[in-house]
Amino acid sequence: MSGPREPVPFAFIADADRFRSNVTPPPPQRASAGQLTSRLLLGLTIVAALVGSLMVGMPALSLDHSSTSPQHSQASQGH
Repeated sequence: MSGPREPVPFAFIADADRFRSNVTPPPPQRASAGQLTSRLLLGLTIVAALVGSLMVGMPALSLDHSSTSPQHSQASQGH
């Protein structure tokens, strides 16, 4: 990429791809015991909610094979 470049309004944008920093970022801060506990409880709550909604919704999703025979109402029988 040593060819001519399009002009850009800011010189630092044009030189940004050549910039290399020798400064290393600080290491990430470890989570405290309270933060780990709260994350665990939040995860368990979400999983329990999903399992509970699945358990409540399963009867509506299952096929009831006992009522597949056609049922006639009293109006269709002329009563």
